[in-house]
Amino acid sequence: MKRSILSPALLVLTVLAVILSVWGPEALATYTDRRILNQIKTQEEETGGEGYRYRLSSNEKLYILSRCLNAQTLPETEQSARTRETEPDSAYRELTGTYAFVVNHNGPSGKEITDEQIYETANREISILKEAGILPEEIREIRAQAYEATLYSAIDVPEPRNNVAVWKLSLTGSLQNANKENRLIDAYIDADDGKIYEFYVRAQLGWEDIDPDALIDAWSSYMGLTKPEAYETDNPLLETTPYYKKYVFAGTGEERTIVTVGFYEGINELFLKISR
Repeated sequence: MKRSILSPALLVLTVLAVILSVWGPEALATYTDRRILNQIKTQEEETGGEGYRYRLSSNEKLYILSRCLNAQTLPETEQSARTRETEPDSAYRELTGTYAFVVNHNGPSGKEITDEQIYETANREISILKEAGILPEEIREIRAQAYEATLYSAIDVPEPRNNVAVWKLSLTGSLQNANKENRLIDAYIDADDGKIYEFYVRAQLGWEDIDPDALIDAWSSYMGLTKPEAYETDNPLLETTPYYKKYVFAGTGEERTIVTVGFYEGINELFLKISR
């Protein structure tokens, strides 16, 4: 009697097991696919090629720009520089070395100041520097027809996400023999926020009219940098003028950046430059 009851049950279980072994995996896969397919999911990733993913501090940006300016090869003549810049493959050459300062032939990416905006931005920042006592009040407004603007990328080659985009603004070559009094001659301007890293200006003043300590303190505050320290050195050949004072800013890790406030007598040119 017991055997007759169990046999049908075993038969049913056997049939169910066969059905599940054939149909079960396919049904499970279909159910899983329905949960995954046609569903949009997002996931944040850090991509090395996207420089704007990684935000550099003001001190880090200053350090990278300084190292890149130090590493660049100066052209023999202005004409040779123009020739190299217009060579068709110049934008695609493989970068070498640790730091590179290269012309950005692709132009602003959409997050940077454009060539139409750079002159207005420069005038705004010059006004801020005047109010802070960094630039003389007499410095004239910049006009687009009198200046050349070139976009550069300062790149930490082993870590290309560490890069700084800057505009170089220079008095145009056609005005080299014009009156430069009370003019901006050259400047490097941050392509993101418009801050002026470096400048050369002609003004009606002398070295005795300049307080380099007050100037560097005001500039470091304007740039959002840490407080500088005086750079002591016994080398009298660091500059081509006797009128200068150097300062040290923290860079990255134990590295540091040297910034110089100086003055060229005769042409009455005040400058603040990143050491190179």
